Amino acid sequence: MDRYAVFGNPIGHSKSPFIHAQFAAALGEQLQYDAILAPLDGFADSWHSFVAAGGKGGNVTVPFKEQAYQLADVLSQRAKQAGAVNTLYLNSAGKLCGDNTDGIGLVADLTRLGVTLNGITVLLLGAGGASRGAIGPLLDAGVKQLVLANRTVSKAQAIAANFGAHVRACGYADIPSQPYQLVINATSSGLSGERPLIAAQHLQHCLLAYDMLYGAAPTPFLQWAKAEGVPQQADGLGMLLSQAAEAFYIWRGKRPDITPVLALLKQQLSGN
Repeated sequence: MDRYAVFGNPIGHSKSPFIHAQFAAALGEQLQYDAILAPLDGFADSWHSFVAAGGKGGNVTVPFKEQAYQLADVLSQRAKQAGAVNTLYLNSAGKLCGDNTDGIGLVADLTRLGVTLNGITVLLLGAGGASRGAIGPLLDAGVKQLVLANRTVSKAQAIAANFGAHVRACGYADIPSQPYQLVINATSSGLSGERPLIAAQHLQHCLLAYDMLYGAAPTPFLQWAKAEGVPQQADGLGMLLSQAAEAFYIWRGKRPDITPVLALLKQQLSGN
């Protein structure tokens, strides 16, 4: 039976084994998918041991995405844009290939939610790896302009420099006053019960507020957006499933339907 796994540290919280088991069952694919706790200084060794034992491919989560990028022999354009790898597999020549499905997962989820990305202006909050992986796929989907705001402006500027005139970098206090149809929170502020400190005026034209974090309750950013009158809010659970579905497609050539698994995960999160 073909083996796959997700590598991280910590890893016990990962929903990837459940997600991929559901995908495999729905599509009639026989595979085993495990969660592997790799030592902080031993990701490469863990990967090589996995392959030596018959592993075919893997997902990579915090804090190993940059190490996976360095380990790969062949990098996709998406991985190069992101500077990080979250999906690994061996090609027919035995070369280790690295891809990044996070951004395409975000785009797929926004499409599922009914967002028309072509021609819109997006405000993206936070200049970490999640943002860097998202920008290329958003531009490819037709986003006209993307403003990348971050507490440390130099971090945003370093990312924006990779993408040309369609991406502008700024601090939270210097966000251009223009209509944003989509505002995405890619910061981890919600983990500490906070939200990015941006002015409410930037939500005036927003049709969807999106937070890449997810949980049993709406994040502080989503609660604030709702209170400010944004008509639609969504968390990152659909993005998690969509990036997993893309990885599954890369490995198996079949694209899973995330809808039933999304319903199951929402039930799990709510405790029902």
